[in-house]
Amino acid sequence: MKSSPRVPVIVVGGVSSGVGKTTITLGLLEAFRRRGLVVQGFKVGPDFIDPGFHTLATGRPAFSLDGWMCGRDYVTASVAQHAADADVAVVEGVMGCFDGIDGASEAGSTAEIAKWLGAPVVLVLDAGAMARSAAAVLLGFERFDLDVELAGVVFNRVGGPLHRRWLEEAVTRACKSRVLGALPYDPALVLRERHLGLVTAVEGSYGEEARRRLAALIEEHVDVDALLAVARSGIERRPVGSRLAAPVSVATIAVARDEAFQFYYEDNLEMLEDAGAHVVRWSPLHDAELPDADALYLGGGYPELHTRALSANGELRRQVRAFAESGRPVYAECGGLMYLAGALTDLDGEAWPMVGVLPITVSMREPGLTIGYREIETMAASLLGPAGTRARGHEFHRSTLGPFSDQPARAHLVTDGQRGTPRAEGFAAHGVLASYVHLHFGSNPELARNFVAACARRW
Repeated sequence: MKSSPRVPVIVVGGVSSGVGKTTITLGLLEAFRRRGLVVQGFKVGPDFIDPGFHTLATGRPAFSLDGWMCGRDYVTASVAQHAADADVAVVEGVMGCFDGIDGASEAGSTAEIAKWLGAPVVLVLDAGAMARSAAAVLLGFERFDLDVELAGVVFNRVGGPLHRRWLEEAVTRACKSRVLGALPYDPALVLRERHLGLVTAVEGSYGEEARRRLAALIEEHVDVDALLAVARSGIERRPVGSRLAAPVSVATIAVARDEAFQFYYEDNLEMLEDAGAHVVRWSPLHDAELPDADALYLGGGYPELHTRALSANGELRRQVRAFAESGRPVYAECGGLMYLAGALTDLDGEAWPMVGVLPITVSMREPGLTIGYREIETMAASLLGPAGTRARGHEFHRSTLGPFSDQPARAHLVTDGQRGTPRAEGFAAHGVLASYVHLHFGSNPELARNFVAACARRW
């Protein structure tokens, strides 16, 4: 089907968070793949969980598209590269279609990405508590920004044939958009949630039976052929294999990936490989020893749910501490920072020993959530580059740090989405750089190159 020089793209936007964007997106990915199509998934915004579900549905890594963190050139190049061999790309939006970094601009929004890609938006609207009023909501979205092309609407949580008829009658009389589907509520397909969002794909929350059932539901209640027909973009495909060939590996970076540590931008790992890194996996939960590596990369995840097992793996914790204290590079984000702490107090208030390379205690708090875009500037030379290196990312956690002294040194000056007074954040000790901020290396391509160069200099 890949005859078009441009990538066919569908953007799945929402009226708000919680309307069913992920359900509709996964259903489309499943339905397309079951038709024999090569499908590429993308996710707008700073999200690690939804792309994991996309990967299950498509059999391909899913990538993040974030206008505020990475900018237009990076976003369009990512789609051109990663969807070069795909029959269709499906982009799942974030929050409501026009929601982004603030109320004054479209930065970071689904609408911004759709316009950059020149792709149509299929709007998801939860009609569970409305009928004719749905047309008023849809009409507002049609008129809010005329540069966003709404290809149609898919209603979620529809009560039955009569409810669907009323919705279609209201939309036909008042709106330009057409109804492309009306999905009934099915409690068996509701994805389980916890304190930071959905239970992740790697934990088995989205099994084969649910996948088949969702694909069948989409085929029955959504006009899949019409959705394929409207898919388009202004993005020219890059020739398959056009990704720059990585140089001969100059360093091995061991990336922690298991049930406790799984929050990574696939872009970051790909950029490390392009810079000359050989990326291997290891498990702080299950492995008896560290792999032979020049550096460790500990991403985010849910270490607070696995405190007993992480603490019980004492030999591996000792190896990680020795690795860090030897001066070899250790890069940790959020959950990784929690693992490197002296102790982690779980959701039940019980404290568990962790690696101990950072003399801090981390505790879970309930309620309470730290969330938002962040811009960092390094305070000293580090494995990310010289002092003054800038990058963008986000914070998303319920944990908090206990009291600590002025050692180890703070790592970054952090600004909340380019606003407010910069504050000191993160830690630098031995070869460790640890922070609550999840950085997207696409915000500054030098980050990956500097990281790999720091590993190579070690030897």
